[in-house]
Amino acid sequence: MKPGTGYDTEQFLTRLRRLVEIETPTGHAPGLNATYELLKEWSDGLLGTFHREVREGVPHLYREEKRRSEVPPVLLLGHADTVWPLGTLADWPFDVDGERVTGPGVFDMKSGLVLALEALGLAGDTGHVRLLVTGDEERGSLTSRDLIEDVARDCSAVFVLEPSLDGALKTARKGGAMFEVTVKGRAAHAGLEPERGVNALVELSHQVLAIEALGDPDRGTTVTPTVSRSGSTRNTIPESASVEIDVRAWHRDELVRVEKDLRTLRSRSRGSRLELVGGINRFPLERTMSADLLDMARTLARAEGLSPVTEARVGGASDGNFTAALGIPTLDGLGPGGGGAHGRGEWVDTGSVRERATLVAALIRAHARPR
Repeated sequence: MKPGTGYDTEQFLTRLRRLVEIETPTGHAPGLNATYELLKEWSDGLLGTFHREVREGVPHLYREEKRRSEVPPVLLLGHADTVWPLGTLADWPFDVDGERVTGPGVFDMKSGLVLALEALGLAGDTGHVRLLVTGDEERGSLTSRDLIEDVARDCSAVFVLEPSLDGALKTARKGGAMFEVTVKGRAAHAGLEPERGVNALVELSHQVLAIEALGDPDRGTTVTPTVSRSGSTRNTIPESASVEIDVRAWHRDELVRVEKDLRTLRSRSRGSRLELVGGINRFPLERTMSADLLDMARTLARAEGLSPVTEARVGGASDGNFTAALGIPTLDGLGPGGGGAHGRGEWVDTGSVRERATLVAALIRAHARPR
């Protein structure tokens, strides 16, 4: 599609099928690299120099803007990795049923990547646009965070092509933290001399209750023990036990508080000790960082004759949290409508793509003019 010629439904579906039929679990270099080759091909002529950035073995794609000028660049941000393991396509292939398209990763967020390319084709002037597609967002962006921050730092705006929420843009996201508490006890025979042991599982049980109590429902802060491990055999006092912890909060200060409280946990069982690893993964995307862009999107939607733009705040985090934390205006959820993210049967509404691509293109054009 040449710049400005209009949205092409068949091209969108063809490109989406090609992306979905390349399996890309987090960090899977062969699948990610194959995806980036397609994105490079489709963005040639629309964007500047192509870079494949490899961090700790995980590849990421970055395309610079075509020209440097008095207009600050804008960043289109997304990820190519999915939560689906290799082999998922074998019993869940890409499928089109009218305007409903299904397949692993189709909603979160391969359709958003294709939509970004469609929007670039509609925008006309894309000389000030950067594109960054990462390969490990679904596991916390552990290798891509520095790259995201470096690429975004001098941008005037970040547009995140994550899926919408029932068509609504995402103007606020919770921040998150990830921790693991390990209890070290002492093994002993559970029948012959249990008194010689220090039961790490019993101690961990006390800690799990204390950890869960650190949440604050009134402020929307959740502290959730998730994955737990302990013991070696049925007849051995467990010498080690651990629990992973998922923390979500709307407010930066709440993440800081929970981390501080976790670091003050103390063992209740004589002879046991606690170890804590982990920390804050990303601060919240607060609405103040998206409000001006939301107003712009609403104005542009009216001017383009599009449906009214709505907003939502969501508990899940995205890479937009990183850019908002840098003080860069960030608007999220610009991908198409659909549903079922991270679940079998996730789907995309292709009827929503034309309007959303038109809106993203309008946002790109609005940032091409000096202010």
